[in-house]
Amino acid sequence: MVHDVQMDYYARRLATCSSDHTIKIFDVANDTHSLVAQLAGHTGPVWQVSWAHPRFGNIIASCGYDRNVIIWKEQENVKNSWVQIYKYSNHQYSVNSIAWSPQEYGLCLACASSDGCVSVIQLNDDETWNVDKFEAHNFGANSVSWAPASSFLMGFSTQPQVRRLVTGGCDCLVKIWVSDLTQLGASQQSGSNWVLEHSLTGHKDWVRDVQWAPNVGTLNETIASGSQDGTVYIWTSDNSNQASPSTWSKQALKPELGETIWRLSWSLTGNILAVSSGDDKVTLWKEAIDRKWTCLTSINEKKTEQQSSN
Repeated sequence: MVHDVQMDYYARRLATCSSDHTIKIFDVANDTHSLVAQLAGHTGPVWQVSWAHPRFGNIIASCGYDRNVIIWKEQENVKNSWVQIYKYSNHQYSVNSIAWSPQEYGLCLACASSDGCVSVIQLNDDETWNVDKFEAHNFGANSVSWAPASSFLMGFSTQPQVRRLVTGGCDCLVKIWVSDLTQLGASQQSGSNWVLEHSLTGHKDWVRDVQWAPNVGTLNETIASGSQDGTVYIWTSDNSNQASPSTWSKQALKPELGETIWRLSWSLTGNILAVSSGDDKVTLWKEAIDRKWTCLTSINEKKTEQQSSN
């Protein structure tokens, strides 16, 4: 089973990961593709892969059931030859989700694990690695996503690069975390630079995926969350009031999909959301003028396969 596929920044390469414990990298051009590398290092199913920004070179991170996070880099003078440059093995259970931060924060990776913790792995200026690990969710963390680099609390302009994360967990909660400790009256996690800013409620089962939308040219912030309860919530925050920290409101996509929501993905402009669910469908949603979200189209994998065979 293939668990994840990710295009690189230029959409010229595709990385996949599988229950066969490997990551495969393909060159893609028009309607053709060719396998150019296969990375072996995990000892269990690999759940996710993620490309770093190309300013850092050709770098991929992977995570899996074996509790490991591996960072791979293509050798500069040997195309399609990849080596491990870092391996993190300090989670107690499966690592379910990884996400590279915006490039403005440097080479920085967030990881969510079934042990309930999130680890933030940062490459230092001296080429060493620093790990900041904190407890995020009871019973397990399933997903993690970064806020855009331009997303910060508008009232605190003296700290314009406040880093923020959103996580989803088995406790049915969506949580927003911030790395600045001086400006917010939030509860500090022991031994960590991350504090809880908001805990968002509404889902009635495990939150399977969370994705922070790009906020191009707007003060509003948007997060999508999908749950095993079959619902997708769109969370929005209006930061136009600089006198106080943001508050969040939610809107459910209607009609509810009714099946487990597995993955979410925003368009580059943040105005279209793709949702994959347990009924073999991918649906695309867009916000209308009245601020209600409507389904643009639905793709049924089974019907597509039947049409192709006919």
